[in-house]
Amino acid sequence: MVLISMSSNPPESGGEMIKRSKQLPRLPEYIKTIGPYFSSTVKEGIKALTIYEFEDSKFAEASKHINNLFRTFIGVPGFTFSLEVWMKVKDAFQSFALP
Repeated sequence: MVLISMSSNPPESGGEMIKRSKQLPRLPEYIKTIGPYFSSTVKEGIKALTIYEFEDSKFAEASKHINNLFRTFIGVPGFTFSLEVWMKVKDAFQSFALP
């Protein structure tokens, strides 16, 4: 299973984002991260995408750790984020299979 995060902030908040990023705790070893990847546009500001991968059985625990990371940035002017749960096709079919 994976959680995909998208976050954004205006360029004016970049310094505060970097400062707070340096305070982030390490994630447990069972959570594999891909990224973060960044892009920047005048209209949308700075955007970051990160993929967090872990075993399905660790969903509750992993979600807690990842949400705690984002709490670090609450209060930064213009900061927004989203977390989406993504599954492999076979897992999705099993989850949504009709009886």
